[in-house]
Parts: sequence; C-alpha cells; structure tokens
Amino acid sequence: MAFRNDPDGTRLPVKVDPTSNGEFVPVPLDPVNRGANRLAHEWANENARRLGLSRRAFLVSSAGAATALLAFNRANADAGRTGGFFDIPQVAALDVEAARESLEGREFVFDVQGHFVGQHGLGRVGLGGSEEFIKDIFLDSDTDMMVLSFIPSNRERELLTIQEADETRRIIDAMEGSHRLLIHGRVNPNQDRDLDGMDELAERWGVSAWKTYTQWGPDGAPGFFLHEPGPGIALIEKARALGVKNICVHKGLPFGRRSYQHSLCTDIGPAAKMFPDVNFLVYHSGYISGETEGPYDPERGEGIDELIRSVEEGGIGRNANVYAELGSTWRFLMRDPDGAAHVIGKLVKHIGERNVLYGSDCIWYGSPQDQIQAFRTFQISEALQEAHGYAPMTDALRARIFGLNAARVYGIDVEEVLQRAGSDRVGQQRAEYRTAPDPHFLTFGPTTKGEFAALLKARGGPL
Repeated sequence: MAFRNDPDGTRLPVKVDPTSNGEFVPVPLDPVNRGANRLAHEWANENARRLGLSRRAFLVSSAGAATALLAFNRANADAGRTGGFFDIPQVAALDVEAARESLEGREFVFDVQGHFVGQHGLGRVGLGGSEEFIKDIFLDSDTDMMVLSFIPSNRERELLTIQEADETRRIIDAMEGSHRLLIHGRVNPNQDRDLDGMDELAERWGVSAWKTYTQWGPDGAPGFFLHEPGPGIALIEKARALGVKNICVHKGLPFGRRSYQHSLCTDIGPAAKMFPDVNFLVYHSGYISGETEGPYDPERGEGIDELIRSVEEGGIGRNANVYAELGSTWRFLMRDPDGAAHVIGKLVKHIGERNVLYGSDCIWYGSPQDQIQAFRTFQISEALQEAHGYAPMTDALRARIFGLNAARVYGIDVEEVLQRAGSDRVGQQRAEYRTAPDPHFLTFGPTTKGEFAALLKARGGPL
C-alpha cells in the first residue's frame, strides 16, 4: 500500500523521546535510551528485510511495535535495568500473529486525561484540528473513551476554550450518539470570579469533573492547598453544591520552584478525609520528571511517596476516594523500567488496584497507541514483587487500570458503551481504517528547552 505519512519509515512506532506535555521542561534521553532507539532501528531494518516488507510497512505492523519494545528490553537489561520489562515473546518480532497476540487487547480503554488544542493551538508540529484529534485518539489507538482536560491559564489566554472542547465533543456525539468524549471544567479558585463560572460549566456545558492546579496562581500569585480555608475549600464546597464531585488536581510535574510546595500531594489526604463524598483524582500521581522512584519511603516528602504518605496518614484506606492518574507519568516511565515497576507497584499496593487510572496526556504525545501497547505488555520482575509486595501485572489488573476503574468514577456503564461502540460511526471508521492504517508516529509537545520557552512565551508568560 502507499503510505502518506513517513513513507520511508524513519519513525519508530514506540515514541521514547524527550517530548513533554508543555508543563515541564523536556528531559533529554540518557545514553541507554538513545542506544535503545538505535537498536530498535537496526532490528527494524533487519526484520523488515527478512519478512520481505518495506521498512514502513513493517513498522506499521504489530511486529514493528514488538521489535521496538524488545529492543528496549535488551538495551535496558544490558544496562542492568531489570526491575520491569515488556513481556513479549522474541518470536513476535518476526511473526505478526504472535505480535498481535501480545499487543492487541480487548480491554475497555478509558483515557481520563486527553488534550485537544483548538484554534490557538501551539506546538512543535502544530496542534489543533478536530479531524486529526479523532484520527490520533480513536482510529490510530485502541482508546474507547476519553476525558478532555485543560492546562493552567488565565481565561483570556486559554489554549482550549470550553466552547472548543464542547465543539469536539459535539463532533463525536453527532456520530450517532457515541458519547465517547467527556469534558472537564477548568477552575482556578484563586482567580477572581472563577468560582462563579462553575455554574455555567456544570449547567450549560455538562462537565463531568473539575480540573484545577494548586500550584498555579494568576499573574505570579502563589498557589493554594485543597484542605485549607480559602480557594481550596471553596472549590470543593462549590463542586459538592453543583453535584459534580470529581475533582482532578494536578500534582507533581512542578512549574519550577515557584509555589513548589503546592505541587506536592501533602494536602490530598487531609482533603479526602474532610470530604469523603468527593473523588480526588490526582493527576500525574505526584510524579516529578527526572527524579528516581524506588521503594516507598515515607520520609522522602516528594513524588509518588508523598501521595502515599498523605493518604495513609490521613486515614484514607485503599480503594477509597483518592485516585492516582498516570498521564505523562506512564509515558515518561516507559524509558525507565525500574522506575515504572516501583511506581505502578507502589500505587497498586498503597492506593489500591481499583483506584489507579490510565491517562495518556495526548495529543501532546501524538497517538497514545504506543503507551497502550507498552502498558499492555509491561511486567514487574518477580524479584521486585517478592522484595516489596508488588502485585504482578495480570490481565485483570490491566483491565481495571485501562478503564474499569475510571468507569466507576464517571458512572459509565461499560457494557452499554462497548455495545454502542461496535456500531457507531467511530467504530465503523476504525474498522475500515485499520484495513490500511497510516499512523504518523509523531509527537506534538516541546522537545527542547528552547521549544518549551517558546511555548511559555506564546502563552503569555510563565505558567
């Protein structure tokens, strides 16, 4: 077949690179990651030749993705990184059917953190466009549903207005009522009149949750804590009054040193204890890019460990009203199998197997299919399971994280959604498209400090 995108096959189907979601400075790949990418390219050349395929045709196949993940396994193992790995048989690199068996799943995939950037879209390649969004998310990946989220900004500088978000939802809803896209309402409770706007977001736009950034303040003002009198308590009480009791709060991925303390999860446990009828969805799970995650250390005071400490000291049980979300966190951890094993292992052990949520932070990272394939095959080593009491990555656990957990939070009837998805226009388009797929394997977010700085400037200044 003729390929419109990358006909020479220069891009790998699993995108391990420095791209960020625009909320943190891109972190360069280390020598092991760079070597892993080189090895994946070398194996792709050889395997395509052995199968008599063009390089592009091979990389678009499931065997292409399997080859990339197997190359990452080899490079990491050679470097002594064996705490986590992608559990794929070696034969999958040359056997498309074996690759499909490992990489293709039938889970309900509900991505609780997606992004669409509208007419004011910014990015290295140029984000924006509902058609590209739909292709990347629903045709080139196994995503069944998504929650469309927001980034921090003043109202006059929003990259995605609520009207643009609703326009995208309407496009998909118009496809025979598939209802595949939910939307957040962005709230800065420390910004004048923002709390007053929650009424319209709930009543006119039908938002399913609120998105807030405790470390953000307008015009350089400090952030806030959820559990203290003031903006945090006011936000939670207003959400309860409006009957939309899902609060998605950005934690981790700090915006530099300014209001750094508000980026930590210190307030999550106390807030969850004060308001047991509210669900607190902790975006990024408190993860800090570039920091090493190991076994749980309650004295650390940062990262995933601070989320766990706050929740446990607050008396919040496992599988209660605190949820750990993986957007950007999992994508970053794909380059670090040891860190990935500790993060997933700790969250399941301490927050609960029913309270870890899959999110991709796409379309900043292009199509999320590589994140899905990587998570679908990821396994924690037996050594770490035994040493730290981590649960193995079973099909049942992955299915919970991929979507069943989020369905409970958002009140989604999974059987109804999947039944409808089998015959809606998105499902029909996906089936037709996949007879001749043409993914671009691109990312959209900044990849260097310079690109990140340009994005901040275009937004009107620091986050």
